[in-house]
Amino acid sequence: MNTQLLEKLKTIPVPERIQLVEDLWDSIAIPQADFGTTEEQQAELDRRLDALEHNQSPLVSWDDVTSKILADR
Repeated sequence: MNTQLLEKLKTIPVPERIQLVEDLWDSIAIPQADFGTTEEQQAELDRRLDALEHNQSPLVSWDDVTSKILADR
């Protein structure tokens, strides 16, 4: 990034910088349809959503997930 630009941006009041960040994010946020998933990826996403909607996909709490990750180290 251009360091001169960054330094200049740092002089803007914080509330305006926050708004600038939000505006920048909005300008680069990609609509879901634009992710360009392959047919295989879309089929897998559809399968997972269907399984979740029909209670066929066991949900795991975040605590359980992190405990397993840490235990596997």
